[in-house]
Amino acid sequence: MSPPHPGVLPSSGHAGLGSDVVVDLGDLDGWRPRLVATDLDGTLLHSTGAVTPRTRAAMEASWAVGIPVVGVTGRGPRLLDSVRGALDGRGIAVLAQGGFVVDLERDEVLRTVGLPRAQAVAVIERIEEVAGELIVAVEDAAEQAESQGPLRVQHGFDWPYPEPAHLLPRNEVLPPGPVLKVFLRSSSVGQDELLARARQVVDPTEAEVTHAGLGFIEVLPPGITKATGLALALERYGVGFGDVLVFGDMPNDLPMIEAVQAAGGRAVAVANAHPAVRAATPLVTSGHDVDGVARYLEAVLGV
Repeated sequence: MSPPHPGVLPSSGHAGLGSDVVVDLGDLDGWRPRLVATDLDGTLLHSTGAVTPRTRAAMEASWAVGIPVVGVTGRGPRLLDSVRGALDGRGIAVLAQGGFVVDLERDEVLRTVGLPRAQAVAVIERIEEVAGELIVAVEDAAEQAESQGPLRVQHGFDWPYPEPAHLLPRNEVLPPGPVLKVFLRSSSVGQDELLARARQVVDPTEAEVTHAGLGFIEVLPPGITKATGLALALERYGVGFGDVLVFGDMPNDLPMIEAVQAAGGRAVAVANAHPAVRAATPLVTSGHDVDGVARYLEAVLGV
């Protein structure tokens, strides 16, 4: 299946509850950020996977007044072209939940962090002890030749996006070297429950675990979150978390939402956000299918 637009990864399925809800923002208090950070899927992007003209115009307006827009996504380096297209090739992008950070304009990789194979195996085994047998897919580490090639996917995983994948038996899914992240799907346990069970048995010093609302959880190198990835981008721009306006929709966005809030910045959930994200911030904008990020940016910028 070919993408409908160059650089656009098609949507994985149906639009989430609240994606078409329009929120009346009222009068904002005049606060302006020095940088905008936003999740992509389910937040900035339409459910088709595209950046709408309204959202594109709002991003351009932000850049025009000196406020950069940083995309912070779970998409890995194999999907870098789709991220580059969404951000119009501008600024810094944080991929792989923070494990791969790249300067799009200089085509310079600022960070790549892998989880050693033995450590990944140990974490998977520990989670299976409390969740039963799991189905596995893997995002190769960026230094490996296949980092921008097809995913390594166990038969039966049911990967949600229409993109190429290496279908492999379980014992061949993990490559010899480190991985950017591991995806774990259960045939009997939902993503929220699976994440809760994983967090009971996985120490953050061994690995980070999260989910992005796609029906499975992700296992990442220790200390790798959207917050730590965003921190690297902020360092390059000379901006602190307290001067950031951040948008998100899923549990994988919580680390950066919490970091921004703790520093005095602004965190905004889209109307279709996961309950945990809605509970984390009182600020809400419209759903991602009705340009929620753009509507909030327009209000902030007065355009």
